[in-house]
Amino acid sequence: MHGKEVGSIIGKKGESVKKMREESGARINISEGNCPERIITLAGPTTAIFKAFSMIIEKLEEDISSSMSNSTATSKPPVTLRIVVPASQCGSLIGKGGCKIKEIRESTGAQVQVAGDMLPNSTERAITIAGTPLSIIECVKQICVVMLESPPKGVTIPYRPKPSGSPVIFAGGQAYAVQGQHAIPQPDLTKLHQLAMQQSPFPLAPSSQGFTAGMDATAQTGSHELTIPNDLIGCIIGRQGAKINEIRQMSGAQIQDRQSGGGLDRPAGHHHRLTRQHQSGRVPNQRTTLI
Repeated sequence: MHGKEVGSIIGKKGESVKKMREESGARINISEGNCPERIITLAGPTTAIFKAFSMIIEKLEEDISSSMSNSTATSKPPVTLRIVVPASQCGSLIGKGGCKIKEIRESTGAQVQVAGDMLPNSTERAITIAGTPLSIIECVKQICVVMLESPPKGVTIPYRPKPSGSPVIFAGGQAYAVQGQHAIPQPDLTKLHQLAMQQSPFPLAPSSQGFTAGMDATAQTGSHELTIPNDLIGCIIGRQGAKINEIRQMSGAQIQDRQSGGGLDRPAGHHHRLTRQHQSGRVPNQRTTLI
């Protein structure tokens, strides 16, 4: 799903997804939010999974109805979503000569399309389903029945959406990632930017405050070292290095972490040193754009 849809499912302060978890009894996991696509994974007993799935579909239907109240459109678009399945099971879903997928379409009334290609860097394919909430729920139930009867073959490499490398803007001392028409706050990038401004010997050119800094391929490279307190390094590195990798991709800089004093049991007052290498004509973490 895309960010706006997932944001609606999560709800303000996570209240919506919390309610879904409590009422369904299913485990609902939502992938990291630094990608244009996010994956919602449901786990638990079959009844709990379908209860959670029904609540998600109803929420998407509710959002469509709300958007229609301020629209001049005369017909309401169907609820549309994609599910991800191992490619080795798609043959059973399609059936000989497409007979199985045709049967599912006709019995549920949903539109179903199985992608011909596997998703990037995975052995999974996407199935797009569109229709009314009831038709989608029934369609997914029938797909699950087929998948249970025909288990996946071989090793399944799951699809993992890649970070979008969204442009980043700085306004009022805060960092925001631009996703479509929305600016999403990035508190970790804000902290890193503030530390950089406190320690950086490189003054920012006026043009770099609101526009992308120049990126001349022939520009010389330079390096700069930041001292990061222990209480901030965790949020900058992120879980299993996810956040620091995101910062590398967004900024284009090479960033290395070097501990300053002590090992794993170092006192709380010790620091980490982040060494970044970048083009001299480009300010790291300043890939900005106008909205």
